[in-house]
Amino acid sequence: MPQIFDFFYDLGSPYSYLASTQLAGIEQRTGAKARLLPITLGGLRKATGHQIPPPQQLKYMSEDTARWAHHYGVRMQIPKAFPISTIQALRACVAADRRDRATEAMHGLFAAYWAEGEDISDASVIERALTGAGLDGKALVAATQDQQIKDSLRKNTDFALERGVFGVPMLFVGDRSFWGNDRLQFAEAELKGDL
Repeated sequence: MPQIFDFFYDLGSPYSYLASTQLAGIEQRTGAKARLLPITLGGLRKATGHQIPPPQQLKYMSEDTARWAHHYGVRMQIPKAFPISTIQALRACVAADRRDRATEAMHGLFAAYWAEGEDISDASVIERALTGAGLDGKALVAATQDQQIKDSLRKNTDFALERGVFGVPMLFVGDRSFWGNDRLQFAEAELKGDL
């Protein structure tokens, strides 16, 4: 059995997008497998008392994420519709996970929002992005209304809080946590036993 590491993310987080583009490389270099855990950053903020960042931080974030995207060689833009509700898109990721297609759903929706600038709070955009990722977009969007899917997303967020997640992206290698796109190298080192 390969080693597992947890990747907590919200599709509305630019740093989660950036980190997601590096997961395959981490998996290849370590032999470990990412367990993708979509959560609601809004639910996390509510539980922890964190607020939406002030304008100065958002300006910095825009410049910083552009640097990281250039560093990784990935397309990125701050979408016109930002921030948005990612609840339905996250539920679609949960539904895709039940079909063992979590990776495709996550990457398809991240790309639609952060590379293409599309509004993934719109069900038709979600469906199109998932279909473009080789999934049954229509079925997955329909599944977002299923109570079990809704409950699973809530449970993921509760699980994140229990583990001590206070922001995204956050990775766990065993009980050790690594918060932020800029900590991926440390998570990888932990997976290799180098920390």
